[in-house]
Amino acid sequence: MKLGENERRRAAVVVLGDIGRSPRMQYHALSLATQAHLEVDIVAYGGLDPHVAVKEHKSIHIHEMTQWPSNPRSLPKILRPLLLILKPLVQFFMLLWYLCVKIPAPDVFIVQNPPSVPTLVAVKLASWIRRSAFVIDWHNFGYTLLALSLGRNSRFVALYHWIEKQFGKMANGSLCVTRAMQHELAQNWGISATVLYDQPPDFFRPASLEEKHKLFCGIDKSLRTPYSLQDCLSNEVLTTYDDNPNVTLFTTQTHTDISLKWNRPALIVSSTSWTPDEDFSILLEAALMYDRRVSALLNEDDLKREDVFWQEIKGGKQYPRLLFIITGKGPEKEKYEQKIAKLNLKRVAFRTMWLEPEDYPLLLGSADLGVCLHTSSSGLDLPMKVVDMFGCGLPVCAVSYSCINELVEVDKNGLLFSSSSELADQFMMLFKGFPGECDELKSLKQGVLASRSSVNWATEWEANAKPLISKASYF
Repeated sequence: MKLGENERRRAAVVVLGDIGRSPRMQYHALSLATQAHLEVDIVAYGGLDPHVAVKEHKSIHIHEMTQWPSNPRSLPKILRPLLLILKPLVQFFMLLWYLCVKIPAPDVFIVQNPPSVPTLVAVKLASWIRRSAFVIDWHNFGYTLLALSLGRNSRFVALYHWIEKQFGKMANGSLCVTRAMQHELAQNWGISATVLYDQPPDFFRPASLEEKHKLFCGIDKSLRTPYSLQDCLSNEVLTTYDDNPNVTLFTTQTHTDISLKWNRPALIVSSTSWTPDEDFSILLEAALMYDRRVSALLNEDDLKREDVFWQEIKGGKQYPRLLFIITGKGPEKEKYEQKIAKLNLKRVAFRTMWLEPEDYPLLLGSADLGVCLHTSSSGLDLPMKVVDMFGCGLPVCAVSYSCINELVEVDKNGLLFSSSSELADQFMMLFKGFPGECDELKSLKQGVLASRSSVNWATEWEANAKPLISKASYF
């Protein structure tokens, strides 16, 4: 492609989804703009705002497509197969309109997969029409995600698999997220892919004490509002809170000095899409087990006066109160909030919230532990949420599956669990003696911080993605 003297090369980042929920593709856009010095067009659905670094970058231009409306639950089952055909057709022509008309011709299209249909077909056709290179970033396999709802034996799943494989082979280059996926693509798909491990960008880092205090001041009111009549956090408001804006559940500010409270709860963060493929009940059951086990160990009498009980658990007695903050949006959120409200928990509290993209890293950087409930439909991808947690110096307890050990190293930066009972055991071990004497938790945190300093997204992208994209598009 010949360029004028003052014309910059371009790349198009294509996501058939909400760009605000696609952090890896946002990071691709930033690297293409800052490290490859390209003009970047993002073609995606609107919805959640991307990070401010993406929104405000002068060389990144976001083009929002109209989103396909959600399927009404009242739709007769006989019409649902029709929608499975109609939806990708509408998406196909919309993608072509944006990729071939609405944006300038790029040197390279970089497309997120999945979804595979109609994305790979539309981008391949657009790359042929506009004489551009076509690079796929394999996050997972689309046909395995479809099989979660339709079953592995569905004809639609078989057709989807065929399309994904055939058009995947047509790409000028491929990136993928794990070595296990690289092996699968090479052995069974005939596709050579370069591994680009997810890494957090620079704004995912441990929070300073001042940043923690500012964050907790901003969300303190939400944290003190329970789902039921009262819990171990809201009761503290009734007995000790004096509306001092410089005092939060975790921190205290006196003049210019900020300190962490010695009797603060342990803060555990988990993010979820609130969908059926992520079993949130595991975390609820583990929290309930922790609550009951600590009560039994300390010989706490369920009949003792409530005011005495609340005062005693504020001091910790070896095991702290646990506060779980669950971030994210999704269809099953309300159902689980109702379940939480019915739990009779004395040492544990849950809060759900949605944070701005700039505040989410601060929450991770202020927490004591992360929990990941992600299970892969293919068994070959890794959870981005754990990558973000590691970037913020946060150790993780994660559900165990086939390739998770490519990310979580047991007893170094986290722990793996397969059941709610096993997760409860880990809570008991990690938080005994919190905050001063929990050696196992401190050891995991040190392991995360040690590994965090050795790699980052920019260096990984420069070493693995940039050469592949440059070769495919002849930069």
